Amino acid sequence: MPASGEPSRLRRALALTALVVAGETIFFLPFVLARIFRPTLLEVFGLTNFQLGAAFSLYGIVAMAAYFFGGPLADRFTPRLLLAVALVTTAAGGLVLAGRPSLTALQWLFAYWGFTTIALFWSALIRATREWGGDKLQGAAFGLLDGGRGLVTAVTGSIVVAIYAALLPAAVETAGLAERAAAFRQVVLIMTGLTCASAVFLWCALPRGTSFTRQTGPVFDFGGVKRVLWLPAVWLQAFIVLCAYVGFKATDDFSLYAKEVLELDEVAAARVGLVSLWMRPIAAIGAGVLADRVGAGRLTSLSFLFIAAGSVVLASGTIGPGMVTMFALTICTASLGIFALRGLYYAIMGEGGIPLAVTGTAVGVVSVVGYTPDVFMGPLMGALLDSSPGEAGHRQVFAVVAGFALAGLGASWWFRRLARARDVAGAV
Repeated sequence: MPASGEPSRLRRALALTALVVAGETIFFLPFVLARIFRPTLLEVFGLTNFQLGAAFSLYGIVAMAAYFFGGPLADRFTPRLLLAVALVTTAAGGLVLAGRPSLTALQWLFAYWGFTTIALFWSALIRATREWGGDKLQGAAFGLLDGGRGLVTAVTGSIVVAIYAALLPAAVETAGLAERAAAFRQVVLIMTGLTCASAVFLWCALPRGTSFTRQTGPVFDFGGVKRVLWLPAVWLQAFIVLCAYVGFKATDDFSLYAKEVLELDEVAAARVGLVSLWMRPIAAIGAGVLADRVGAGRLTSLSFLFIAAGSVVLASGTIGPGMVTMFALTICTASLGIFALRGLYYAIMGEGGIPLAVTGTAVGVVSVVGYTPDVFMGPLMGALLDSSPGEAGHRQVFAVVAGFALAGLGASWWFRRLARARDVAGAV
């Protein structure tokens, strides 16, 4: 029996499951759709790669302010209300997307999502997960969170790709634009419904209160922000997240790479892209569990090596038409590193000595820097792909990813050195 006042194992399991489901469904509409159906999205909405990248950039610009704004909110209010409201308001945007808005309306929609998915959601999610993990299970908590999120996307993505294919003629290449648009609209509505359903599940599964003591006084504690800004570990962690997130953003290019370089049809390209999504639960959960045994900092360095290796192959031009197996193995290698890091982003906070009391604020500061690829990576990828059509543009994209992976490797080494010095000083 659990001690008085402590949640049962079932309640803890339900709470983590709710965080996992919410943590991924909220990004179905802004990101997962484009990751799986990028060629279809471009065609249905009549967009260039740069125009889509510009919409992502507007999301990122709003998100930068929202990360900073959301950090103190997460230290002030309980996750249940913040997360549920974020899910419902994000789902509302799905109804707009289903109506095939104009380019201008689409850009405003992505800016709107930059607020709903971040200001009320992100720091609250990380704070709740860190609380769930306690002192001994930080790696497992964040590994299960991102690995579980990856499993949600992989399963959902596989289902919606099958639904999309079923809504088109048997010979996919014969489908007209109207047929593709109608099928894609059904996928958007499914994603919207799932986002709403996850809000209901989270509201029922999370406790009304929290295990932490909420801060009193003003919502924005500038003293806490100043305290966080003086921590070197915060800035190193932020740069590590930035380098890793460049790799994650590049996964948006996998399906388009398969279509334009391997010469697959859009359904086959989407299915090949799903290989990457299925690596996420394996990599994130495995890295999270191992992190509690061998150290999150050490695994962070190894993960960047995997990203660099896979990206170098994709940038080298080695892969050509028909080489589906080699392409799948290469994206598996890169994805192991990319998604392992997603399970380690915040597990390294403990090693860096970041106090639990300022977790939300620290996450806000780390995120403002770490997620800047939301601002620049979309337009950069779009410009490279549009200015160098075909294989050349894709090679340039992954050359950029390889460079950031090597920079992240250096930052990880520096972070581990800082953590060791802090441990030595504490022992003395």
